[in-house]
Amino acid sequence: MRPYSLDLRQKIFDTYQAGGISQRQLAKRFRVALSFIEKLLKQERETGSIAPKVRTQQTPTKLNDAQLQTLATLVNANNDATLAELQEKLKQATGVTIGRSTMARMLRKLNLTRKKKPTPDRKGK
Repeated sequence: MRPYSLDLRQKIFDTYQAGGISQRQLAKRFRVALSFIEKLLKQERETGSIAPKVRTQQTPTKLNDAQLQTLATLVNANNDATLAELQEKLKQATGVTIGRSTMARMLRKLNLTRKKKPTPDRKGK
């Protein structure tokens, strides 16, 4: 989710500074969460700035390089496996448990598709 614009933050802060309005009313007026108002005012008190915080570090991936290689090998060997089956095979091979959505992200990261084996030709039946 993208941070609220500096313009909106400034309007909220200026309205609060003008007085006569509670944080709850401010949240309703600007259609934002009360927790956002609380965090914005706390950030201004502590740092003197209402600008959105800059993310300094990316969250590391769930699997390291060796585990990703193992996953790639598993997918190549079992190209018709479901995400749940790949989860189980990865757990058996590495001891690491990840969720289905994480499995899908890791496959996208490796540029791997899970193409199914072609179905047999049914014209003869």
